Amino acid sequence: MVDPQGVILTIDGPAGTGKTSAATQLAARLGLEVLDTGSMYRAATLVAIEQEIDITDGGAIAQAIEQAHIGFDWTQQPPRICIGDRDVSDRIRELDVSSAVSIVSAHKAIRDVMVERQRDIATAHPGLVTEGRDQGSVVFPNATARFFLAADVGVRVKRRAHQMEEAGKPISESAIRENIESRDQIDTSRTEAPLRCPPGAIIVDTSKLSLAEVVDVLEKESRAVLDRS
Repeated sequence: MVDPQGVILTIDGPAGTGKTSAATQLAARLGLEVLDTGSMYRAATLVAIEQEIDITDGGAIAQAIEQAHIGFDWTQQPPRICIGDRDVSDRIRELDVSSAVSIVSAHKAIRDVMVERQRDIATAHPGLVTEGRDQGSVVFPNATARFFLAADVGVRVKRRAHQMEEAGKPISESAIRENIESRDQIDTSRTEAPLRCPPGAIIVDTSKLSLAEVVDVLEKESRAVLDRS
């Protein structure tokens, strides 16, 4: 356990590098809370899909999500993402959402809403492990410690295929590869808060590491930073 007051640990990286699982386990080890910001953008994408809003219309989606009450059930561990009172944690992992989320999340109007909400969450939950694509570079540039996870595309594809199979929604590896490569291209080339490794972040290549080994590295580095602060 660490003193959570003011502690923010950020974990960024592309899809399939294990950010969500690693963040959840790191938070548990350190006695902190965890924020999956990717699920917020997925929930915004689901709002657009369900309300039949053109995913290229960032302004309309931003208006819709302002009224949709996207938030977390913090009584659950890890917290579950909800739209209003409806738990959508499983629904947002389906391929229609995955195929559109990078387009939706590229809009400045949507990112402005989400960044404000993420910073509000950090204020309300002062000991936080937060993961996404811009946490250390944009949302919390002065975080206590910043990490960037990387992995070979082939490894990321197999991980996501296994995840979908475990969820009872198997998808071909070719479809997953196409989705991941498309998301990488959009995420790294977008004008607003592109995916990048934050300057000074600790880079962890997870390609040949088990989840437990990844969390071991993150915990060791986090504790070293916290001991110095």
